[in-house]
Amino acid sequence: MTEIKEHMEVIGADGVHVGTVDKVEGNRIKLTKKDSGEGSHKGHHHFIDKGLVAGVEGNKVRLSAAGAVAVTMEEEK
Repeated sequence: MTEIKEHMEVIGADGVHVGTVDKVEGNRIKLTKKDSGEGSHKGHHHFIDKGLVAGVEGNKVRLSAAGAVAVTMEEEK
């Protein structure tokens, strides 16, 4: 998690854009609000558990789950 920095792109195992890192909070990656989606999700921060991180490649955080699956595992706050 120490390699994960602000503004890095988060992508699913399938290469789909999931979000942009706002910051790391404990064992979770907090995504920026601009990547929060539409409807009831709009304007909320979402989080991805560090357990889904497969690795860091350059300026991208690659997840072990496909983008659509990772999004369903996000947690609103």
